[in-house]
Amino acid sequence: MRTGNDRSGDGKCAGLGSWLRRARARMVSNEPEVRVCSDAARMSRLAARRVVAVVRARPDAVIGLTTGASPLGLYEELVRIGRGRPGLFRRVRWVELDEWGGLAPGEEGSNERYLWDRLLGPLGVSRRRYAGWNGMTDTPEAECRRMARWLALHGPMDLCLLGVGADGHLAMMEPGPAVQPGPHVVILSAGMRRHPMLGSAWKRVRWGLSLGMGDILASREIVLLVCGPSKEAVLWRFWRERVVTSWFPVSFLWLHPRVRIFCDAASGGCLGVGRVE
Repeated sequence: MRTGNDRSGDGKCAGLGSWLRRARARMVSNEPEVRVCSDAARMSRLAARRVVAVVRARPDAVIGLTTGASPLGLYEELVRIGRGRPGLFRRVRWVELDEWGGLAPGEEGSNERYLWDRLLGPLGVSRRRYAGWNGMTDTPEAECRRMARWLALHGPMDLCLLGVGADGHLAMMEPGPAVQPGPHVVILSAGMRRHPMLGSAWKRVRWGLSLGMGDILASREIVLLVCGPSKEAVLWRFWRERVVTSWFPVSFLWLHPRVRIFCDAASGGCLGVGRVE
């Protein structure tokens, strides 16, 4: 029981205030490096150079892989580079950030099929150097624990490649009252379940499986890919508001010390950050 002289609550408040001040200071000093490119092709080439630089510095790097439209050009460029430099990616370990529950790994519409068709297969990656989700599991919580164990053994990610949704979602972490720190089962919104990449497979999607915000923020470096006019508003909000909230998941990237944003002029020209490359 607290006495009249017990100031433990005040101490906790003071500690929280101190943490918030430090967090705000980090947000200023951690301002992401932004590269605004003339088009998506140029964006993809510059992002590929950064991936190659990470792999050269650490040949057995752990790289987190996103899906969707934004990384398509990057993956094509990495395949081109990999074919010209055999062995460059031989020791890299690749991690699938998220997956649709209800879709088999090789099924059309699954994230794993996307990654193996566009990047991992063409690079000749060994299955032993890939950590992915089993979307057909009957025990999704156990699947999350399996991915958490893999990250504990091999992580953290040296590089996490991300895209962002028009609503600010990262991986399958949509706007809401909270974010999960580690691998978790996602209750998908109706909009997420009708994601364009799913096609007719959306009818079989039951839930999502995703790494958590803590996993992403534990990465040594993050590359965020943003392209197309449909992403202009979300990138503008991220850059101008600079407020961290679970209702805008991409805002958590302000808490990371090494974020690089590669965007095209259609999405990032509004930022007024340097010249268009």
